Amino acid sequence: MIPSAPIGGIAGWRFMQRTQESQLEAFKATPALDRELTYFKDNISKIESVEDLVKDYTLFKVALGAFGMEDKIADKFFFKKVLEEGSEEDGAFALRLTDTKFREMAEAFGFGNAGGSRVAESDFAQKITEAYQVRQFEKAVGESDSSMRLALNLEREIGKYANGPSPETTSWFQLMANPPLREVFETALGLPKSIGTLDIDRQREIFQDATVRLFGSKSMDVFQDPENVDKLLRNFFAQEQINSGPGPLTKGMGALTLMQNAVAAQASFAQFNRR
Repeated sequence: MIPSAPIGGIAGWRFMQRTQESQLEAFKATPALDRELTYFKDNISKIESVEDLVKDYTLFKVALGAFGMEDKIADKFFFKKVLEEGSEEDGAFALRLTDTKFREMAEAFGFGNAGGSRVAESDFAQKITEAYQVRQFEKAVGESDSSMRLALNLEREIGKYANGPSPETTSWFQLMANPPLREVFETALGLPKSIGTLDIDRQREIFQDATVRLFGSKSMDVFQDPENVDKLLRNFFAQEQINSGPGPLTKGMGALTLMQNAVAAQASFAQFNRR
């Protein structure tokens, strides 16, 4: 089953929210997905090193996909460095990267940390495969509606920024370095992409000023409230519709289309009579 919403915009988002659980369950039964996850569960506990992981295409694909990074599967040397240095030592490679996904992956696998590899822990395979299923579901939704994928991603990810230790500073910098989340915020807050050329501190100020106008706070912790997350996504879809212009479901568009067709037909008929 290919998950989707029958319509775009806010109405489609509401449909996705209502049916997401049932669509996800149906998606999990996809044969190709089931084969990948069965292989991962059967083999991940057998690997003894980062080298073993990156050499096994399916294991590495699922591992990366669980963190939304399967498109980087060719970067084996890069991820060897991420995983081998772990997430605990000051100056570890993953900690020097702005995108938090690398730190999360290094922490989850544990290869470079004091406790060592966690791949043989009883719940490890289940956690990774569940995360992979959700990410693949979102990816499949995005094949028919990229905006819906962005919304699903934000709804799942926003909590770690809203609940971060520095919601007025670090969380904003991390969000701005995350392209899918940044796109939702820029669109919902009505900000031009050109602000990305400004000094990073000035960018943060612009995001915060826009958030104050809409939510009354410059701190990311305002998104601990589900109602504010919902408001952000409503704005995102509404602004997207404005940016893309009127569509076939816009009020009055049916009548306008009929009028345009009638005018075009009259012009064609008049041109034919002049021949």
